[in-house]
Amino acid sequence: MSQVVLTVSPSIMNEMKKKYNSHLRDKQPPGSVFVAKTSNCTITGYKSGKVMFQGGAAEQEAKRWQSSGTLSPKKPGTKKKTVGDHQYAPPPTISTLSAIGSDEVGTGDFFGPMTVVAAYVDKKQMPLLKELGVRDSKGMKDPEIIEIARNLIKTIPYSLLILPNEKYNSMQRKGMNQGKMKALLHNQAIHNVARKVDAYDAILIDQFAKPEIYFNYLKGQSTVIKENVYFATKAEEIHLAVAAASIIARYSFVMEIDRLGKENNVKLPKGAGPAVDSAAAKLIQKHGDQVLEKIAKMHFANSIKAKKIADQARN
Repeated sequence: MSQVVLTVSPSIMNEMKKKYNSHLRDKQPPGSVFVAKTSNCTITGYKSGKVMFQGGAAEQEAKRWQSSGTLSPKKPGTKKKTVGDHQYAPPPTISTLSAIGSDEVGTGDFFGPMTVVAAYVDKKQMPLLKELGVRDSKGMKDPEIIEIARNLIKTIPYSLLILPNEKYNSMQRKGMNQGKMKALLHNQAIHNVARKVDAYDAILIDQFAKPEIYFNYLKGQSTVIKENVYFATKAEEIHLAVAAASIIARYSFVMEIDRLGKENNVKLPKGAGPAVDSAAAKLIQKHGDQVLEKIAKMHFANSIKAKKIADQARN
């Protein structure tokens, strides 16, 4: 599937709407003038003057109007995007839509589980969420994230999935990479939220793999959510639903890593740096190598480094 964007004048926009009159759809995104759907192309005209053609016949359909408009300029030297990039790129108006957003936390941390959250934000709730302080969690400290998350979980529909370290390690040893684990969890969390809400305009996933790879990971699953699914990097900056999902996922991760630390009478550092190596080495010295199985991701290089430090301390 391909995508072409034209910029046209208001008069051409009206002409296009009349041309596609028999194909017009009642449901259209905010900021749009019309949405028409032919057998193999979806045409969306926006108040900004942009018209997006999507589908197998996008280029063919757009050619009919290219003399009346201008193609969106490409950056010099850039290559043509892949089909997958076009098909799953979010529409310009996605930040204004009622959407399900998903994100994950803990994938780069040696200690603690992987947490994945999908959250639904109705466009009518956006002002409230902004008042609660919902935004990109990367610029927030844990105490603020905890405070906001505790309000969020009472306000919006969401699904939280936690992959315990023991199960993570077992799946990894059987040959499953982190990308597939994340894809399975994102798809399940999104499915859970979709069942909780009456309707949604879009699904936005914080992109961790190319869309075609993501869907390849999901082959064989009984339920795969594909309709109205979009991918974007830094998606938490694009839609509040992803920002909310990120905050709840981070909150859950912080709670889990604190719990694991208390169970082992130690403060577990986040990340995968030297402080992590030292903490892991002390745990090995105190409880043996097997202690890491329940609280850490064993395939990280930290495991080897920690064992070396522990062995040196013994000698």
